[in-house]
Amino acid sequence: MPRVRRESVHAMGVPDMVGVAVAGLLAGAVNAVAGGGTLIAFPALLATGMPALTANVTCSVGLVTGYAGGAFGYRRELTGQAAQLRALAGPALLGGLGGAVVLLAAPADSFRMVVPYLVLMACLLFGVQPWLAALVARRRGAGSESAMTWPTRAGVFVAGAYGCYFGAGLGVLLLGVLGILMPDDLQRTNASKTLLSFGVNAVGIAVFVVSARVAWGFAVVLLLASGAGGVLGARAARLLPATALRTTVIALGVVVAVVLIATG
Repeated sequence: MPRVRRESVHAMGVPDMVGVAVAGLLAGAVNAVAGGGTLIAFPALLATGMPALTANVTCSVGLVTGYAGGAFGYRRELTGQAAQLRALAGPALLGGLGGAVVLLAAPADSFRMVVPYLVLMACLLFGVQPWLAALVARRRGAGSESAMTWPTRAGVFVAGAYGCYFGAGLGVLLLGVLGILMPDDLQRTNASKTLLSFGVNAVGIAVFVVSARVAWGFAVVLLLASGAGGVLGARAARLLPATALRTTVIALGVVVAVVLIATG
C-alpha cells in the first residue's frame, strides 16, 4: 500500500509542489477551453503517493478556481445568458450533489467502468453538433428557449452528477448537451459550460469537505495554480476560431476516454 502523506502544505517536498502546481496551471487552462483538466491534475496527485479516492476528491476541490477563473475570463460572453443559466443551475447543482454522495458511498470503480464510453458519446454529439443544432432549431424555434425543456435539464443533471463523481470530461459532456439542445455561438456556449462547471464543482466541495478526505496541502496549490490557468485558458479559447475550438474539444475528449480505458 502506498504511504499516505500528511495533508499539509509543509509536508510536501519541492518536487511535489512544483509538479502539482504546473499540473494545476495546465488543468485550469484546459478546463476553460474544453474540459479534461482532471486528467492532468489527477495523475500528478497519484504520483505523490496519494490514494486514488483522496486524489479524486482533492482534484475536484483544487480545480474549482480554474472554472471560476474561466468564467471570469468569459464574462463578456456570459452577457445576456442569465435567464437560461438560472434555469439550468438547479439541475446542475442537484446532479453534482448526487454525484458527490455516490462517490463517497459507493465502490470507487463502480461508475468508472462506463465513464470512457460516456465521454466518447459526448465527443460524437459535439462533433455532429452543427447539424443537430440546425435540426433542433427548425423543430423547436429559438435555441434560447430550450433551457426550459426537460431534455436540456436532464442532460445537465446527468453531466453534473458525473462531474462530481469523476470530473474528467465534464466540460465535454456539458458542451455536448448545451451545443445540441441550446444552439448558440460556440464561445457563448463554452462560457455557459464553464460557469455551470464551476457550480457543479462548488456543490461537490461542500460534500467533500465534510468527508474529511481532502488533502488540503495539495488542494491549496491546485486552487492557486488552476485559477491562473483558467483565466489564461479562457483568453486563449476566445482567440480560437469555432472550428479550431470544436476540434480541440473533440481531441481532448478522445484523449480523456483513451486514458481512462488504459488506466481502468
